[in-house]
Amino acid sequence: MKVKKFVANSMAEAMKKIRLELGSDAVILNSKEIETGGFFGFFTKKNIEVIAAVDTAPQVGKTLPKRNTRSHNTSPKNLIKSKNNEKKHESLHSPSHKEESLANEVKELKNIVNGISSSIVTHFDDYPEPIRNINQLLIDQDVVPNLRIEVMKKLLKKWYVLDQDNYSKDEVINWTKEILTETVEWKEMGGFTFNKKYLNLVGPTGVGKTTTIAKIAAYCVLKHHKRVAFITTDTFRIAAIEQLKTYAKILNVPIEVAYTVEDFKNAKEKLSDYDVVLVDSAGRNYLNELYINELKKVIDFDEEMENYLVLSLTSKYRDMVTIFEQFSKININKIVFTKKDETFSRGAMINLIHENNVGVSYITNGQSVPDDIVEASAKEIVNSILEVDDYE
Repeated sequence: MKVKKFVANSMAEAMKKIRLELGSDAVILNSKEIETGGFFGFFTKKNIEVIAAVDTAPQVGKTLPKRNTRSHNTSPKNLIKSKNNEKKHESLHSPSHKEESLANEVKELKNIVNGISSSIVTHFDDYPEPIRNINQLLIDQDVVPNLRIEVMKKLLKKWYVLDQDNYSKDEVINWTKEILTETVEWKEMGGFTFNKKYLNLVGPTGVGKTTTIAKIAAYCVLKHHKRVAFITTDTFRIAAIEQLKTYAKILNVPIEVAYTVEDFKNAKEKLSDYDVVLVDSAGRNYLNELYINELKKVIDFDEEMENYLVLSLTSKYRDMVTIFEQFSKININKIVFTKKDETFSRGAMINLIHENNVGVSYITNGQSVPDDIVEASAKEIVNSILEVDDYE
């Protein structure tokens, strides 16, 4: 898309300039009256400033037959073409056309632009450099295309609607923060709230569940002064049990091992006096649906329990989506993202929130226990993606 600013004595003259330079397919994004010239505020001249754009992407596909009715040709671009054709004669060749009518035309065209398919804003060569840089950053962060393009549309609109010729890199970054924050801030964020007694961590093998559960336990003990206990159902890996026992000894908390649902219920009985019971479930091949069924055979999922799905940010986003879908067969309350320190690509966090309507509880960024864990927030996630430390 090519975007350009035009200044003229009237809307009719501006549209002639637009048609001459951008062609009849151009659309108007914004218009306003401005004052030019003058001396010490006197003798200024009123002009009109118009922001216009044209899609420079090559057209593909078959040419649609001409129709007299709009119902057979209602794509956003064709609606704009149709509107331009309807107004072309009176807008470009009738200087006496009333300004109010022209303003209505601009408003109508702007409404059509707001509904344009995202495919029209996938070519950014003619966009301002700060916006191109943000686009590339979101690509590098693996932000999904539909969300990235929505951000680009909002940035472009802000750039040309605000009354200034140029904006700094920091200003555009702050716009992007606002847009991305609005995307995630209404989701439930933050750590365990102790509304339930049991917190169960599930997820595939290798994502760091056992280390994460130890960090959360330390968080509960040291920060919230809760009496904490462990139940582990990860009986497939001896090392996992021994690792959790080591953490239990360091934190001075009890641990129970459950092989069956009956074992799990007995463990709950033994730990009934504790404030929080953290459950470390077995990490298995998430592609095997039997694993989820096995979880149900061992863990007593009841109304007293919250379930957090642990995902590593080093995983492919497509795999994360599959993992989320598999584990959604049990009720997933929030996500825990691990290994933030092991990758520069963090877009998966906002992708999952945006596409699956799920909140995030914790983000881990190292192996140290009890450190290297933070409660998730919209600010933390957006800053991680935009590679900045903090913002007002």
